[in-house]
Amino acid sequence: MNTVKELFRGNIRQYGMVIALLFIMVFFQILTDGILLKPLNITNLILQNSYILVLAIGMLLVIITGHIDLSVGSVAAFVGAISAILMVDMQMHFVPAMLISLLIGALVGAWQGFWVAYVRIPSFIVTLAGMLLFRGLTMIVLDGKSIAPFPKTFQKISSGFLPDAFGGKIHMLTIIIGIVLSLILVFSEWRKRSTQQKYGFEVGTGALFALKLAAMVAVLNIFTYVLATYEGIPNILILLFVLIVIYTFVMNRTIVGRHIYALGGNEKAAKLSGVKTQRITFWVFVNMGVLSALSGLIFAARLNSATPKAGVNFELDAIAACFIGGASASGGIGTVIGAIVGGLVMGVMNNGMSLVGLGIDWQQGIKGLVLLLAVGFDIYNKNKGVS
Repeated sequence: MNTVKELFRGNIRQYGMVIALLFIMVFFQILTDGILLKPLNITNLILQNSYILVLAIGMLLVIITGHIDLSVGSVAAFVGAISAILMVDMQMHFVPAMLISLLIGALVGAWQGFWVAYVRIPSFIVTLAGMLLFRGLTMIVLDGKSIAPFPKTFQKISSGFLPDAFGGKIHMLTIIIGIVLSLILVFSEWRKRSTQQKYGFEVGTGALFALKLAAMVAVLNIFTYVLATYEGIPNILILLFVLIVIYTFVMNRTIVGRHIYALGGNEKAAKLSGVKTQRITFWVFVNMGVLSALSGLIFAARLNSATPKAGVNFELDAIAACFIGGASASGGIGTVIGAIVGGLVMGVMNNGMSLVGLGIDWQQGIKGLVLLLAVGFDIYNKNKGVS
């Protein structure tokens, strides 16, 4: 029992929100009479929150460095408008149009990163100006009107599914992917545990390790089975998975990732240690611009339209996802998986409250309260650790 208590206490920051997410899902599953976890609704949850999750990954890096970006929603709307001009009005093929759109996002990020990193203007001010600037440019580009429809192939980014070569009522390719991912997960966790034991790190008992693995494999295969009973794996989920793997690897296994954490932990100490703090800050904002552009493309493809009101409050949802997922408001702390979990908490709450019939006024109030409690919980854990 003491071992379980120590394990829980040592991993509360990492697993606290995962437990909260499971609790929220069970809660709304009961309130909605089982609608929440139906295959169609699970698929809709993924499609509806994909662009916020993409933003949350980029926003996490910005927050870890001790900054904030309020412009991501406006940048997403602006890039969506540019993509509509290219694909709808100019009839450009969607591949070069997407590449140009992502390049524009990178240039926007470079513009804002320059003012933050080299001119030393606070990121709050720079990105607040960017929010107003790019919202205005969106209105100018679209002339206050919506542009539609996008090419069918482009729409499949947000609304398409992985094809199944096997046929049948159940999407067998999705089931196979779930089994393969389970084997990779087991091998990865076993290898990680073996490495920790080799270097003398404290690990839990074999029984607890087996229980943890069994739970993770069960959740993964139940999830893929639910998707397989509808249309299978959405294309956007594959893109999200690739982004999560890449950014988790960068943040945990590369020098760049360590420098980003060092910058957020203590900028002066990082600079004295040889970290090129200005360059890191600059490229973090360039990265945020690219992911904002990608989010704008995903949203435009899902909506099948570029509208002047696209991207409203995207920045608030992305910031909330990071903080709910365990990122620290003072910088230096946070994980990609945590940001994704935080985004899913927000998404499940939005979806569940809508299914129950709560009005938007109640939804906004409850989300604000959850954000406040999550940050308060983070500060409580930090103070407890210091004492």
